[in-house]
Amino acid sequence: MIRRAQPWLGTLVEITADGDQAGLNAAFAQIAQVHGLMSFHDPASDIARFNRAAAGTRLELHSHTMQVLQLAEQLRLATDGIFNIACAPRLVENGLLPAPAVETVIYQPGQAMMQWDADGSLCKLASGWIDVGGIAKGYAVDLAVAALQQAGAQAGCVNAGGDLRVFGQRDWPVSLRHPQQPQRLLPAVQLRAEAMATSATYFSRRMQHGQQVSALWDGRDGRSIRSTRSISVRAPSCVLADALTKVVMASADPHHPALTQWQATALII
Repeated sequence: MIRRAQPWLGTLVEITADGDQAGLNAAFAQIAQVHGLMSFHDPASDIARFNRAAAGTRLELHSHTMQVLQLAEQLRLATDGIFNIACAPRLVENGLLPAPAVETVIYQPGQAMMQWDADGSLCKLASGWIDVGGIAKGYAVDLAVAALQQAGAQAGCVNAGGDLRVFGQRDWPVSLRHPQQPQRLLPAVQLRAEAMATSATYFSRRMQHGQQVSALWDGRDGRSIRSTRSISVRAPSCVLADALTKVVMASADPHHPALTQWQATALII
């Protein structure tokens, strides 16, 4: 097995696989591409272009960005707005994201931000900002796994800060943190040919304007989630596991219908 790590997507991405260095290079290249396309901070990214655009603008975005936005919209509709990438103004307001160099916007729960025309082009429906930090890491992990498999790897693991996917005919032990004692690891969970993502507030909780906030939000009302629980979701793909952790966290429902819809299961600690 070869093991390498690089800093991408605001975290350390670790790749372990039985392939060669070329395969790992291809996998990291996919992650780097997602980082460049979907960064909230980079003014050249697709996300920054969307955020600068006025309502009514039609945008041509990279196919990877379009796939992530389409899935995000499916999740918004399926969860009655719990998962909503348009919560970005709330993250900016609480100092968790830098303010874009455009006129300040206010988060409007329930406001659809985008639609796809018959020709497949994307139209921005309303003034607002989006952030795909709650789904893009999982998508990047899936692309990296596909690159490793295409390069001939038979088994491996891609881990982007706790959002991970394993492949091959072997078990991979994955340790979860105790949410009240993050330095303490719980007994390992065994994964095989599946993905797992974990969301918790233990590293992002902070005081802002006299209130405790975190990087996790309930899209129905823009409320910051203060739960001290940890949510882990197992799913066929990492992009789904990544996004669905936020749904379970906000709903506090380990049996939320979206889990069944996307063949996922949740664990609340």
